[in-house]
Amino acid sequence: MSKRVLVTGVAGFIGSHMAEGLMKRGYQVTGMDDLSTGEKRNIPAGIRFVKGDVTRPADLKKAFSSALAGVFHIAGCASTIKAFDDPESDLRTNTMGTVAVVQACLGKKVPRLLYASSMTVYGHPEKLPVREDSPCRPVSYYGISKYAAERYVLATGARRDLGFSFGATAFRMFNVYGRRQSLTNPYQGVASIFIGNILRQEPVKIFGDGLQSRDFIHISDVVRAWILAFERKAAIGQALNLGTGMRISVKRLVDTDIRAFGLDPARYPVKFFPVRPGDQRHMQADIRRTRKILAWAPKMPFEKGMADVISWARDEASI
Repeated sequence: MSKRVLVTGVAGFIGSHMAEGLMKRGYQVTGMDDLSTGEKRNIPAGIRFVKGDVTRPADLKKAFSSALAGVFHIAGCASTIKAFDDPESDLRTNTMGTVAVVQACLGKKVPRLLYASSMTVYGHPEKLPVREDSPCRPVSYYGISKYAAERYVLATGARRDLGFSFGATAFRMFNVYGRRQSLTNPYQGVASIFIGNILRQEPVKIFGDGLQSRDFIHISDVVRAWILAFERKAAIGQALNLGTGMRISVKRLVDTDIRAFGLDPARYPVKFFPVRPGDQRHMQADIRRTRKILAWAPKMPFEKGMADVISWARDEASI
């Protein structure tokens, strides 16, 4: 069996870490990215890199030119707010791009596809922590496009007319953080946005009252879960929550970041703005299914993970 796998979005935060994790496990990695938001320096040395857009069949043909054991589909537009500004682009990349990747998998008889879905598919959950069998009623355009793509992936995996075994898994990703998350992109990664503000000595901007909460998971725990899912048949056909099962308020996140820089949260300027459309008030993952199926548990404590990111961010600022 081929040990080559494809990672889409390989120049991005999650994709670059995924490629590294796969290489450490002995896989040969092809990486694909259009470099619209990812950075070339994030691409791990030793992979086969294809510059391309997942919505373009000609680009996908290049990425799928080698026999693949699986595809880790991470590329996408990852911004709730930008999706409202440009819903066509969001739909084209997140949904149609995923459909194109699925079709490429079918054309080349790739046996496994793992897809980066999102906690936004749940909308405003009726109960926390939210379970995978909870209603999916996304309230943001981004959540709609991610859920539509998730259904394409899992519905294709459930087909029995393909002539080969096609195993699909979707991860409903909660708030992933870690090194290489952009410190300058105001639309992606609330943890890195705040760190960037403090590095540049800017006021921290909070949309809402700061009491809204999120489930923050470190990139190392995410990569480990994805690779376990790829290597376990029990993950096939599943939509799995990927978080820690803990909620942390935005205010606590900001205070943690400010203190890590040796500053006083009571004195640092924090500005509050109205809640933005599509924002979820509270999110917390029920990860019991993920724990059971993958024999996995998150290992990185929040404070330790944030300290590591801030250490990296300080080094970045000094370059």
